[in-house]
Amino acid sequence: MHDLDTREWLLTNGLGSFASGTVSDVRTRTYHGWLFAATNPPSGRTLLFSHLEASLEVLGNVVALGTNFWGNGQVEPTGYELLRCFDINPVPKWIWGQDNWQLTRQLVMPYGLVGTEDWGQGRISNAPCPMPNAHLQFCHRTLIQYRYEGTDTAILRLRLLIAERDFHHQQTASPRLQFSELLGQQQVCLQAKNAGHFGIPWHLRWTQGRYQTDAVWYWNYGLPEETKRGLGDKEDLYSPGYLIVILQPGDAVTLEARVGFPDSMAGVLTSETFAEVVEAEQERLSQIFGWSKGGTGEEFFNTQSPIPNPHSPLWQQLIKASDQFIVYRASIAGPTVIAGYHWFNDWGRDTLIALPGLALVPRRFDLAKGILRTFGHYCRHGLIPNAFLDVNGEPIYNSIDAALWWIETLGLYLEATQDWEFLAEQFPTVQQIYKAFVGSTHFNVQIDATDGLVSWDAPGVALTWMDVVIGADPVTPRYGKPVEINALWYSALCWLSQWAERLSQLEFGEPVRLTKQAQRYAQQAERVKTSLQKFWNPHLGYLYDTIDPDDRRNIQVRPNAVLALSLHHCAFSEQQGCQILDLATVSLLTPYGLRSLDPGDPEYKGRYEGNQKQRDRAYHQGTVWAWLIGPYIRAWQRFYPQRSLPFDWQPLLDHFQFDACLGSISEIFDGDAPHTPRGAIAQAWSVAEVIRHIK
Repeated sequence: MHDLDTREWLLTNGLGSFASGTVSDVRTRTYHGWLFAATNPPSGRTLLFSHLEASLEVLGNVVALGTNFWGNGQVEPTGYELLRCFDINPVPKWIWGQDNWQLTRQLVMPYGLVGTEDWGQGRISNAPCPMPNAHLQFCHRTLIQYRYEGTDTAILRLRLLIAERDFHHQQTASPRLQFSELLGQQQVCLQAKNAGHFGIPWHLRWTQGRYQTDAVWYWNYGLPEETKRGLGDKEDLYSPGYLIVILQPGDAVTLEARVGFPDSMAGVLTSETFAEVVEAEQERLSQIFGWSKGGTGEEFFNTQSPIPNPHSPLWQQLIKASDQFIVYRASIAGPTVIAGYHWFNDWGRDTLIALPGLALVPRRFDLAKGILRTFGHYCRHGLIPNAFLDVNGEPIYNSIDAALWWIETLGLYLEATQDWEFLAEQFPTVQQIYKAFVGSTHFNVQIDATDGLVSWDAPGVALTWMDVVIGADPVTPRYGKPVEINALWYSALCWLSQWAERLSQLEFGEPVRLTKQAQRYAQQAERVKTSLQKFWNPHLGYLYDTIDPDDRRNIQVRPNAVLALSLHHCAFSEQQGCQILDLATVSLLTPYGLRSLDPGDPEYKGRYEGNQKQRDRAYHQGTVWAWLIGPYIRAWQRFYPQRSLPFDWQPLLDHFQFDACLGSISEIFDGDAPHTPRGAIAQAWSVAEVIRHIK
């Protein structure tokens, strides 16, 4: 490899733990390392094991295989120049080599939730709020395997580089930070001690080799991606020692880094363990998604099937990517969805928008049901949590739309499953949301009595998906009546009317009362449908983005109008829908999703870069969001059913396979060409919306 390839890879374990790095094996981010352990799943993510710095000696010639950026700008050593190839499937694999030798390294992070088969299938208890399962165990570990091929004996030296720090911050060498090590038979146990506080114990074990204690700090690693983001960009790593392994041609050495003290119940580490773990992960995915191992290689685009061909390698890669976001949350003893890697936690809005693609299309109905049940259980004052706390306490309720997305996604689940018993179970929560919106809830969210539309007005917060706040100033406050919120409200009323009628027919309640409720919801829906015409801007042929509390209209061209067209129930006419899509196609559509603002707008920012404030000001002011391609496609299929979609999938699929994070889809892209990927390298709703619509 002649170029320093900084495209990224990602491994996860279903608990929030992850491993990540680059193709060239150089660390460019605070979030690169081989074991970030989520000690309080999916949170408490802590870097314990950064990497192994490898060198190989053959016939007296020693070559360094690692590559490092340093704080002074130097790149040393340059092991990437010996890289012959890299592959991501089924696990990350590097091959270094020269004329007379070749060294292969592979990494795998096994699924970490141990103790019940149901979790492998994404199923949970039918209890309203699942209680912690005493049989569940959390296992955070990474396995590494090196395999040597050549004509002569080789000596492989592997130096441990370790840390004990929160995944958002860098480690700095200090007399207060010390590491203890306890050497055993083919293993070493490590634990940090910082200012008298003990860190997380973990251990590294290996199948062969001799460990040599040699404590040393490596100072001033450079992290260029953090430099670009205006964040801390220097790191110190500690090395307690190194492993020396003598390898004959064909030999392999396997290592395992595992959280916790050594345990005899963990089983013996052998040369076959790595392959067994990879096989177990493939089997887990096969059981969830009904794959036949290896696939058939049939054409991915199968227009005769309601879902893509499950044997297509590309479809399997997409589904595998989707599974990386499904995690167990200990604080609720239930499933949730990580919004994105590396730095996001789980978010209610993101989870509910992503759920159809992550769970309904792949037919993980038990998973969808479990997540909907969990979020419904935590409904308070008619609001659905936008975030869960990592310790006991009430979740965070700072979203106006999470409750409405919960109803919308519940409706899609019911359409797919016809699970009317679950509707009967959740209908009281549906009614709670309705009553709270009608009667007023937090953030002064309420229904305007004059037109039946949802309105809100609270200073210093941003409650829609355009949610950036700098200090106490929302960048896009969107107070008053946002268009997509009221489109969701209309769709919710339509669902309520249908559900009350359905329950009355199925005798899940009092038929007369439910029938009257259905009629009342239908009448309100019709009133809201009429009032939604207030958003129509006839001069532009588009929808106003918001109607302010003082009744002023926001004329900015944003994708929220497209969102309003994409819901299961739509209040706008065919003519209006076509005009909206025509303008959105010209102004917002890119090869990677929709811009968040028309480039002709004075507030448009075409590049998402700079320090935190600069990036925050661009986040919803022109930046392309990949997930918005889903609503665009749904709206297009509704209003232009006979016309070809004016969107070429290939750039986005090429991005998925060959760009940024190999095997996933970025959160955002620059609004300006060439639409450089930005933000989180792997985003749940980006992947989910591609799964939902690619055929």
